[in-house]
Amino acid sequence: MSKKIINTPLAPAPIGPYNQSVMANGFLFISGQIAINPSNGEMEATTITEETEQVMKNLDAILIEAGMTFSHVVKTTIFLSDMSHFSTVNEVYAKFFQSEYPARETVAVKGLPKGVNVEISMIAAS
Repeated sequence: MSKKIINTPLAPAPIGPYNQSVMANGFLFISGQIAINPSNGEMEATTITEETEQVMKNLDAILIEAGMTFSHVVKTTIFLSDMSHFSTVNEVYAKFFQSEYPARETVAVKGLPKGVNVEISMIAAS
């Protein structure tokens, strides 16, 4: 199996023992991203819309570093602190995909890192 670690300074540095993403056999596995601004390492978002936009920008930066776009994404997982955020997150999320949407699940969880409201992970294929 071929495996390559892919990280970029244009997305937040990992806050634990993991990488931003791993390319393996033509698939890019992107770790869950939260709304940390990579330029200063701070949480600046004050609304669920701003959080989701930053998360998607962080995911985009990782995709670009791997030579991919959102059109390569085949699977996502969205973690929400509360399902009441579902429709707002959906609106922002949808804007980043130009045509076909990937497979996806959305899960409400008890808590997320740094007290955020949304975290998204992705799998992309070359």
